[in-house]
Amino acid sequence: MSNLSPLPRRWLRNPQAARHAETIRDILDTPPITPSTNGLVLFAEIGTAKLLPFLVAIKSLHARLGRGRVALLDDGTLIGADRALLAHHCGDPEIIPPASNSDTALPDGPAWHALRTMLERRRTEYWLSLSSDSVTIGPVPEIEQAIALNASFLLLGEGTLEGPRPLRDFCRAAYPDGPIDGDVTVQLESRLGEIARPDRRYVRGDAGLMGFAAGGPGLHFAAASRSDLEQLVGAERMSEPGAAQVAANLQLSSENRTQFLPRERYRHDGAAGWDQSTSFLRFAGEDRYADGRYTEASRIAIEALRRK
Repeated sequence: MSNLSPLPRRWLRNPQAARHAETIRDILDTPPITPSTNGLVLFAEIGTAKLLPFLVAIKSLHARLGRGRVALLDDGTLIGADRALLAHHCGDPEIIPPASNSDTALPDGPAWHALRTMLERRRTEYWLSLSSDSVTIGPVPEIEQAIALNASFLLLGEGTLEGPRPLRDFCRAAYPDGPIDGDVTVQLESRLGEIARPDRRYVRGDAGLMGFAAGGPGLHFAAASRSDLEQLVGAERMSEPGAAQVAANLQLSSENRTQFLPRERYRHDGAAGWDQSTSFLRFAGEDRYADGRYTEASRIAIEALRRK
């Protein structure tokens, strides 16, 4: 497929992304996903500009798990040709339309819509969320175990903490000088100790990979967190994507059985490199293409898929 025609212009608007897309275009020649309806859903937000990286992300993880169906949240840019391509490569996935109206329980915005979707739908299925800028390059036994135990899991983000702590303890460890200003994530995190909920815990997670166990807490927990967080920074900032991730971190950190993926094998900063023990990499940020490691990891995953 990839050798028959040039890539569509809509995939090539950003020069760095265009070079990356050209390098990974043979993901289109790898076998399509064969879905299974066994209670596991692989979920991601998707748009036309992310299609090729997303296929690397979803195919490389699904191949390691060997199970699950795909559900996608349209960011509003998918066109008919995109949907046809996704149908072929992802086993005719469920495509959820963009939010058409505000939900009073949670703020507006794509990140909140994605969180709301998973919390509403986790009642009967395990929802695994991954980002389109991720690559799986090795076995994922920790994720397989979490799914088998129906335990949520979280990819650890920046910082040194290896697991959740009560809110005041988290603030003392992560922000010893007290509340600080900056982006919405650090403003919220550095003030979490002001929330008077002794049953809540927190560790900074990464949106690149999260697992929401079937039957776990739903929108009621997130709505309470939204109310608590809103008191810290004001309602106007709650629609920012970082606020939704703080809410997701609160939710997963406070669940009793959540597992936290080991940093040495599941890396939120793929640009820092990897070794033979590494399973998962995320390449976030504007500089993800800078040193060629994102392309290198993607090529490793594609070659593994071609050998299947």
